Amino acid sequence: MNLPDRVKIVEVGPRDGLQNEKQPISVDTRVKLIDLLSDSGLQVIEAGSFVSPKWVPQMAASEEVLAGIQRKPGVIYSALTPNMLGYERAREAKADEVAVFGAASESFTRKNINCSIEESLERFRPLAEQARKDGIPVRGYVSCVLGCPYEGDIRADKVAEVSAALLEMGCYEISLGDTIGVGTPEKAKRMIETVARRIPLEKLAVHFHDTYGQALANLYAALQVGVSVIDSAVAGLGGCPYARGASGNVASEDVLYMLDGLGIHTGVDLGKLAVAGNFISQALGRENGSKVARAISGECGKVEGD
Repeated sequence: MNLPDRVKIVEVGPRDGLQNEKQPISVDTRVKLIDLLSDSGLQVIEAGSFVSPKWVPQMAASEEVLAGIQRKPGVIYSALTPNMLGYERAREAKADEVAVFGAASESFTRKNINCSIEESLERFRPLAEQARKDGIPVRGYVSCVLGCPYEGDIRADKVAEVSAALLEMGCYEISLGDTIGVGTPEKAKRMIETVARRIPLEKLAVHFHDTYGQALANLYAALQVGVSVIDSAVAGLGGCPYARGASGNVASEDVLYMLDGLGIHTGVDLGKLAVAGNFISQALGRENGSKVARAISGECGKVEGD
């Protein structure tokens, strides 16, 4: 079996993981979480989102978060930017990379950002062009690649079409998101193979939610077809507000444990990652959503000074 020798983990907990929390989360808590994640050896951390605080109050003050973190050499601190205003704010805050998000479902796109798929892509073109001039990399997200809360199954060729449009406008990497966590391994594998006919595999990432407990199995299927970039959230943070019952992202600790067991190099320290997950779980007043972190919490569950 040809599995990749090395995998890049993109940690989305501080943005995708926290953006739908009901309770307020302080800038200091967000900064400390990112600093703990930086210390674990992660290469890419989604630090915030430059959207209207009216719609996503938990991502307010992302400028302050980026200003407050201890930037570690070699770590990319990225931010979500849905439009030119968001991009300009992210640039001023010195985000290393920005991300735009589309979807493979017309209904989801209209419910989420009140426009069609084509209109959403057109909004990103001037942003991608400006980012190219500024030398700032742009990452593209495609939501609902394996299912939609409104349309049900999504055709893989539609996922490929949206992915190709994002690549054409300048996104260096396309993250394929199972937003509501309904995918299964064979379906995930077929979807990736369809997209890979139009997008080089080395430019694809996968982003699985664990609603039905299939995320790790889906990730293993993605590794088998050659994907080597995985999005995950420490402590299994996150969820989709538009999908009833959609649980969090696959937990970074669980992903890392699987990758370590497969002999795949990531450069990430599991113990330090678990410390970060336990810190944010304690801050949110809930049990850590990572099974691996709970299993090893007796060894590394406390943050110094807590």
